[in-house]
Amino acid sequence: MQLRIYNIFYGIAALVLLSFSIQAVPWSQLTAEQLAQQLEQKFAEGKYSKKGADTCLMCHKKSDTVMALFDGVHGQENNAKSPMAGLQCEACHGPLGKHNKGGKEPMIAFGKDSQLDAGSKNSVCLGCHNDPKQMAWHSSSHNLDEVACVDCHQIHTAKDPVMDKMSVNDTCTSCHAEVKAAMNKRSSHLLKWDHMSCIDCHNPHGSMGESALNQITVNDTCYSCHAEKRGPFLWEHAPVTDNCASCHNPHGSVNESLLNSRAPQLCQQCHMDDGHASRVVPQDGQDAFGGGKSCLNCHSQIHGSNHPAGSKLQR
Repeated sequence: MQLRIYNIFYGIAALVLLSFSIQAVPWSQLTAEQLAQQLEQKFAEGKYSKKGADTCLMCHKKSDTVMALFDGVHGQENNAKSPMAGLQCEACHGPLGKHNKGGKEPMIAFGKDSQLDAGSKNSVCLGCHNDPKQMAWHSSSHNLDEVACVDCHQIHTAKDPVMDKMSVNDTCTSCHAEVKAAMNKRSSHLLKWDHMSCIDCHNPHGSMGESALNQITVNDTCYSCHAEKRGPFLWEHAPVTDNCASCHNPHGSVNESLLNSRAPQLCQQCHMDDGHASRVVPQDGQDAFGGGKSCLNCHSQIHGSNHPAGSKLQR
């Protein structure tokens, strides 16, 4: 009997020590699954602080990064749409619970060291930012690639760089390196001088069109600036009506006019058996097929022609 009592005692002691050891693990070192489980429990309990941000600032006011929140829109108490006008810090970081009692209880963290997955972090942002601009987010390439909102956006700042047209390109090209390389080629749009921005053509939150374009198709996107190429024309060039990207690289090219390749090679990808288009270009290039603009020496109206005699796009 006495031996049984000792066994029970040591069993209870072991459970207590195990429980203490789990709680003693810093929450920054918890696995994603353990962290999500504890946060779900905290939300179920819903123990929010009665003093809101004042409780948080008792420990975090010495951090310049934390205090920078009050320089931006998310820290405005007089703005009804701002988190600071409601649950304040806990609107994004979750219920305080006993976090201020030694910091053992986890909070929702958004930094690079956060163990939370992108979907969990994004769900916090989408709780407020659920207007039509984000309606295609769930099917967007960024969401499917598990990109978090905070990977692009900065919240604790006076002005989010990605919301500034003068700096948004730097944010996009920090991931899209191949686009940055194309932007710096000899023929490009005005992206590298910040006279254009990526969001002039693309919606990073997703769209109903291809490649997250603001318009439904590639051509509609191009026509929003290049209206003179829209037509309709009496004589239309099939690749133009199909897809501008058949001939052009919108991000940049080593060839003139953003062309994917130089004429006649570009033209000969389609026109090979019409008599003269497949003719070998002399090395000196001193003829109508290789000199100057090559095919475009004669076929200058390559996007389409309204001239009655322009069936060959020559006038």
